[in-house]
This record gives sequence, C-alpha cells and structure tokens, in this order.
Amino acid sequence: MKVSTTTTILRSILGLIFLVFGLNHFFGFFPMPPMQGRAAAFISALAASGYMLALVSGTQALAGAMLLAGVLVPLALVILAPIIVNIVAFHVFLEPSGFIPAAVVAVLELILVWQYRAAFAPLFR
Repeated sequence: MKVSTTTTILRSILGLIFLVFGLNHFFGFFPMPPMQGRAAAFISALAASGYMLALVSGTQALAGAMLLAGVLVPLALVILAPIIVNIVAFHVFLEPSGFIPAAVVAVLELILVWQYRAAFAPLFR
C-alpha cells in the first residue's frame, strides 16, 4: 500500500502524541494540571486500581511507537480507537477544558483510519 507524505506526517504526529503522553505517566516529562470534581474522582479511581493507568499508558506508548515506526499501523489504530473514545468522552462529560486537543486526536485517528481503510475492509465483508 502506497502511503502519501501527508498520511505519514499525520501518522507521525498522532504517534508522537501517544508516545509522549504514554511515557509521561512513567517518567513525568511534564506535570499534569490538577483536576477537580468528577474528573479527579474518575482518575483517582483508575489510580486506585493499581494497574489501570499503567496499562493504558503503556498501551498508548506502544501504539504511539508503532505509528511512529510505521509498523502494523492498522493494528495500532485499532488499539488506540477505544482509548480515543474514552479521551473524548472524558472531556465531553468530565473535563470540558481539554476538549479541543481530544477532538484533534479523534480527527487524526479518523483520517488515518480512512487512509488505511483497505486494511479494515475484510472486517465489513
């Protein structure tokens, strides 16, 4: 499958976003702003599980690295899809201030899914 330069750039941007934010959980490159209310309660519950934040962050970092390397891109997009749905839902229902970046990530995902649609076609036959 021939991939355009634009697709490669968009794939790299999305990959970099998820690699950096996934690794940020483990290495703390930059502090996350404090949350309040239901958003804080939600994140606290995930943290209290003892594994969920690490699992999601590791998954984000791995899928981001896959996108950056251009390896198994359709699989990386499938792995990231439920994470992106939850990011958007979190910002719609709990923390509206971050909706714009969440929407940008969702749009990048949708564009890339469309560009790699041939890989997904067998799922719909």
